[in-house]
Amino acid sequence: MSSEPTVNYSYLFKYIIIGDSAVGKSNILLRYIHDNFNEEFQSTIGVEFGAKNIKIEDKIYRIQIWDTAGQETFRSITRAYYKNSVCAFVVYDITNRNSFQNVKSWIEDCRKQSPKTVFMVLIGNKVDLEDNRQVTYEEGSVFAEKNGMLFYETSAKTGKNIEEIFLKSSMEIAKKIDSGFYDLSNDSCGIKQGAGSGSITLNRNNNGSEQNGGYCCY
Repeated sequence: MSSEPTVNYSYLFKYIIIGDSAVGKSNILLRYIHDNFNEEFQSTIGVEFGAKNIKIEDKIYRIQIWDTAGQETFRSITRAYYKNSVCAFVVYDITNRNSFQNVKSWIEDCRKQSPKTVFMVLIGNKVDLEDNRQVTYEEGSVFAEKNGMLFYETSAKTGKNIEEIFLKSSMEIAKKIDSGFYDLSNDSCGIKQGAGSGSITLNRNNNGSEQNGGYCCY
């Protein structure tokens, strides 16, 4: 049996995905980690987890992603995962105006529970259902700009902009690290230094892509 590959990372980032139930949070995670999509809706119970490496210039960044339940019943559980997050994806469904209207509440919740330095990305998912659109691109873009957020429209079904939202947000966080924006001596900022001294063993799924369903540093 061959040994699992070991990969050194420069930094580990903790991400959280929040938003109403059925907006596609779990499928965003599934598409990014496994390049897959689940047609059948299944509510997330509590949280789900995935991790993947991103290479930016000469550094490897380990992205830990926590997908949270959108139902009010699990809101108290979800709040516990805001802690120590460097980035929050706030997701709504472009075919469901209520999910967009509820974005404000999710942002307020996140800002109360997360570090003050949390980087937030507004995501309008399900652009593959353009004919059923209820929220315009302009509405999402203007809202994101007013709230100091990065904005993307995505489709977890087709993969549109899924890689981009993780790459772009990671690049922005990496720039902030270089500028000294974060206090890296404190894990509460959602960043853990590896600097080549820490290493992790990656599991491989059947198609050879890396995955991790149980590694946690927080």
